Amino acid sequence: MYHRLYIEYLYYFNIEQDYYECHEVMEELWLNEGRNRLLQALLQVAVGLHHFRNENVEGAIRLFEAALAKSKETWSGKLGIDTDKLFNETREYVKKLYAYEKVPFSFYPLHIFILDPELEKAVINCVPKGVSEEDKF
Repeated sequence: MYHRLYIEYLYYFNIEQDYYECHEVMEELWLNEGRNRLLQALLQVAVGLHHFRNENVEGAIRLFEAALAKSKETWSGKLGIDTDKLFNETREYVKKLYAYEKVPFSFYPLHIFILDPELEKAVINCVPKGVSEEDKF
């Protein structure tokens, strides 16, 4: 079974594309899990997207690079996602950001590919804490 906060992180990342909320829920999980570096990397990818969406290119680069530096870490919990794909796409984002002044581009979201069908179902049906079923739709 996956932790509620992890499911919420994926919900906010993939469905809502609300990277600030991704940070909020993943930070709580990260603290609960002893400040695991892989969870921190997932958190930092979301914050990097948040920075770039808010036109903070330098902040995005810093957060993405910090995430990539931790991308090979492990966690005792079950992830059920394609971390290789996510971090490869993050690497490509960083390359584009380094060339941003010469070749600007619009913000685009990343998507975390979920490998576990049960996790995918949990994310789709997620009603984050403090959100009613009616507020979700």
